Formats: sequence, structure tokens, C-alpha cells
Amino acid sequence: MTDGAINAARRGWLRDLRRLAVFTGKRLLALLVTVLIGVYLTIVIANMGGQVDDLRLAQIETTAAEAVRADPAFHDLPSDERTELVEQQVALEVERLRLDEPFIWRSFDYLYQAMILDLGRAEEMHSDAGSRQVFNIIAERLPATLLLFGTANLLVFFVAVFAALGLSRRYGSALDQSVIGLAPSSAAPGWFYGIFLILLLAFIWPLFPAGGMVAVPPPEDGWAYAASVLRHMALPVLAMFISQIFISIYSWRTFFLIHSSEDYVEMARAKGLPDRLIEQRYILRPTLSPIVTSFLLMLIGLWSGAIILEQVFNWPGLGTLLFEAIGHRDTPVIIGSVVIFAYLLAITVFVLDFLYAILDPRVRIEGGRS
Repeated sequence: MTDGAINAARRGWLRDLRRLAVFTGKRLLALLVTVLIGVYLTIVIANMGGQVDDLRLAQIETTAAEAVRADPAFHDLPSDERTELVEQQVALEVERLRLDEPFIWRSFDYLYQAMILDLGRAEEMHSDAGSRQVFNIIAERLPATLLLFGTANLLVFFVAVFAALGLSRRYGSALDQSVIGLAPSSAAPGWFYGIFLILLLAFIWPLFPAGGMVAVPPPEDGWAYAASVLRHMALPVLAMFISQIFISIYSWRTFFLIHSSEDYVEMARAKGLPDRLIEQRYILRPTLSPIVTSFLLMLIGLWSGAIILEQVFNWPGLGTLLFEAIGHRDTPVIIGSVVIFAYLLAITVFVLDFLYAILDPRVRIEGGRS
């Protein structure tokens, strides 16, 4: 290869790298703005425009007064000195929490701390290890949510793809018509099916546990612990699977049918190529982009339904944590949970953009746009 060709290839590589960098920067900035808006609205709503801080101030005054009255060292103090002591403690706590500042300024400070994951201390809740740090509380619950939803969604994706590919070969068959007829059943959320699964498979036929993540007390052996987790996962995973599988098969089978009638597919058949090779190269590959898109959009919808599903199965994940935080009016935990969900959604959308370019060779980054 000549020096000119090498230099041209290097310039082309650098140009593509710059385009990728510009595209990545723009997408990250757009997602960051979206997350900022969502988190800030959550801060305002969770604090009810500052009214929660007023309730917090009243709680601080009550707690300080009860602490002074309960301390024997202050029993002999005159009432005015005890009142002054209570006011001093309240003033210190108000200064620490910056409750003496306007809510608009504190809301921006809350936003900054939330975005850098400096989530502060919980007001009412704590982790199983006893930590009051919101980050530690969420970090303790996040793996359970990722395990449950990751398993269910991967199962739905692979089963639906292969089932849809198989149905596209049997268009109009009894099985195909059955799937079409069952597709509207996906309108019901996973927790709806979960209630019936608990009734049938946990109480009428007690094959699986009704809720929780592991047996009580937890098994000490690692394999026994994993087996217990799998048994407890069975019903919630099955509920999400039933809720999503039929509409996924129906949608993706439609993609396969559309592409199987393209001219290049007919040409491949006329050349005598094997059916499996035609499916893999000329049908499956062109449809992966819309399939992955619909799958990730489905995943985003499932994130939003995590609260009810985890509550139904008493699964100790982020959904249950957010439900408990709302019940306790623990604003830092509410905001922290929403921040984590927002980041998960943003990461999902960001990954989707790059999967487009990887799965579909027709997608190119031009001038920072896909």
C-alpha cells in the first residue's frame, strides 16, 4: 500500500472518529437534558413545591423538644432556658439542611447533588446493613431489580425471535392464528397475571413461593441459595413473560413476513439457497433493527411497571423501595430512586442508538447525525 493510500485511510478513520465523537456528544447532551428535566420535576413534586420542607421543619421542632424533655440533664433548667436550648438545636438543624433558604435555590442544589449521585441521607429508611445513606440503600436493592427484569426480558427476546421466525414459515396455520388471537392478552400488565399465578401456583397448587427473593432463613450453601432465588423468581418472571410474549411474537412475525416477500429474498430462493441461510442472512439481519427497537421500548415500559410488580411479589428491588419511600414520605429516597430509573432509561436509549449502527449497515453517522 502506498503512502498516499495509507494517509487517505488514516484521514478517513480520523474523520469517522470525529463524527462518532460529535454524534456521541450530542446524544449524551440530549439525554442529560432529558434526565435533568425529569429529575427536577420529581424534586418539585416530591417536595410539593416546598411544603414537605415545612413539614420537615415542624418535625425538627417536635424532635428537638422531645429530646430536651427526655434528657434528665435538662430537667432542672428553667422553662425559658429549655425553650432557648430547643431553638438553638432547631436553628442548627435548619442551617444544616438549608431550610432557611428559598426552596427555588435549594431545589437546584438538590438537582446538582442528585445528578452526581450524592443522594444524601434517608430520613426514615435504612439498608439491611443499617446504612442511612441513600446511595447504599439503592445499591443494595438495584441488583435484585436487574436480576429479575434482565432474566425476564432476555427470555422474552430470544423465545419471541425464534418463535416469530418459525411462525413466519407457517403463515395462516392454526398455531399462527392462535398467537394472533392471544396477542391482545399483552394489554394486561405483568402484575395482573402475577396475582393469578400466585393464586394458582402458590396457594391452590403450592409449587412455588408466593413472594420474596429467597427462603427464610436463607440457605448457607451457595448452590442452595441460588436454587432458592430461582424458585422465588419463577412466578414474577413467568408473569412478565406471559404479559409480553404474545404481542412480541405477533409484532416480530409481521416484520419477518414483510421481509420474506422482498425481491432479494425471492432471488435467493430462486438461486437454490438453503431456507435456514435465507432466514439468517436475508430475513433476520434486516429486521434486527426494528426488533431491537421494539424490545428496548418494551424494556422501558417494564421499568415503569416495576413498582407494582415487585410489590405484588414482595421482591426487594427498586420498585418496592420506591413504594416504601412514598409511604414513609422519605424524599431523599424517592428522588434517588427516580434518578436511578432515569439513568437506566437514558442508558437504554443511548445503547439503542449504537445498536442501530451495528445491526443495520445502512445506518451511517453523517455530520454527527445518525
